Amino acid sequence: MTSFDKAEDGDATSLSRAARGAVATEFIETITLALPIALTQLGQIAMMTTDLALIGRLGDQAVAAASLAHTVFFVAFVIGMGLVSAVAPLAAQALGARKPRIVRRALRVGLWAALLLCIPMMLLPLFGEQILLMLGQSPENARLAQRYLLGLAPGMAPALCFMAVRNFMGAVNRPEPGLWITLAAIPANGLLGYALIHGHWGMPRLELLGAGVATTTVNFGMCAAALWVTYSQRPFRKFHVLGHFWRPDWPLMKELVVIGAPIAVSFLLEYGLFSAAGLLMGLISTSALAAHQIALQIAAILFMVPFGIGMAATVRVGQAFGRGELPAIRRAGIVAIVLGIVFMSVMTLAVIVARFDLARFFFGDSPQGMAAVDLAATLMLVGATFFIADGIQTVAAGALRGLSDTRIPLLLAALSYWAIGFTSACALAFWIGLGAVGVWIGLSIGTGLYAILLVLRFRKLTHRLKIVT
Repeated sequence: MTSFDKAEDGDATSLSRAARGAVATEFIETITLALPIALTQLGQIAMMTTDLALIGRLGDQAVAAASLAHTVFFVAFVIGMGLVSAVAPLAAQALGARKPRIVRRALRVGLWAALLLCIPMMLLPLFGEQILLMLGQSPENARLAQRYLLGLAPGMAPALCFMAVRNFMGAVNRPEPGLWITLAAIPANGLLGYALIHGHWGMPRLELLGAGVATTTVNFGMCAAALWVTYSQRPFRKFHVLGHFWRPDWPLMKELVVIGAPIAVSFLLEYGLFSAAGLLMGLISTSALAAHQIALQIAAILFMVPFGIGMAATVRVGQAFGRGELPAIRRAGIVAIVLGIVFMSVMTLAVIVARFDLARFFFGDSPQGMAAVDLAATLMLVGATFFIADGIQTVAAGALRGLSDTRIPLLLAALSYWAIGFTSACALAFWIGLGAVGVWIGLSIGTGLYAILLVLRFRKLTHRLKIVT
């Protein structure tokens, strides 16, 4: 071997080691960023889970009504959630390009979007009973759901503002304060919910209305705490996030809408599928609806970690895109997707093993809930593939948002969730006669297809970027 060949081999080895080091660094950076974000998401779902566990002591009809209430509420909420989600890619790309003023402006237009949207979005929950009756739900379930919605509706604006601030915190690589605020909110929500639902410690017994009032009260507290942190604490205060807050910023607002509107519609299509599945369950039986809500709550808990990884992917990809470092874009997306797959695979196995215990947790010793326990456990078993696919799709979607690619994923969501997923759920549940199990098989089919298409989309986009360079 000549000295030239040896030098060539040495260069190749050095490049290989550098590549492995870059991947290892990306894993560490992504986990460091994703961990507090994921724990914050878990904290928020913990509040919902606590409410559901407290409501479950009222019986399976109360759980079914809560499921219907969440269906109506989140159809409105995800529209705002999609728009404020655009704060993260806008701020991350600006930070990567070293444009701090745009970082501040991104949060400002996100808060404006939350405040402007909250009033029209609150109208849907306020007419929840009429909507549910038109959709064929039982009058008693619809009446109980409306009580829950009356308590939840006023909390929509602070919840969206808190989400906008959290996205800003993550985009500047400091998501930890959102976690601390959420951790403090969990026991506050549990104690207040327990008192208002069951009428303890001198509080009135409001049952479902009390659960909603407790959540709204805590949402206002979380929003106020997050705004105070960003205004007064390092490193956020250097951005002067509330400076010129009342000044219109229509160019960036337009950009937020261009990026965020497809995200909002994608969220709506995704959540709409699960909402429609809940309505299908309501047509089958009250026990089926309650079992579906419990199984879906477990799925939502698992979903929060890959959702956090997906938010980290948005930031990592967005910052690399802002810097113009194209190899880092692909690396950030692939590392995040791998992390999502590994986590969801492990947790899905744990759910399969503990599915009966998980189902019994929500109903306690309530005799009315026993019929739903076995069915909820069966749905969790059927949903094993759905859990993993759901984790993959949310991470891949987050990586694509880092590239400001939101329109094509919207079309893919329409195809996967509705043309394929919902059609399959209806066919399997009613035409073939599989009932609740058929609905969940349909959910798995639609979600699996969406995950595959999003991964292929990210691969195609990063390949194009590589060719351009």
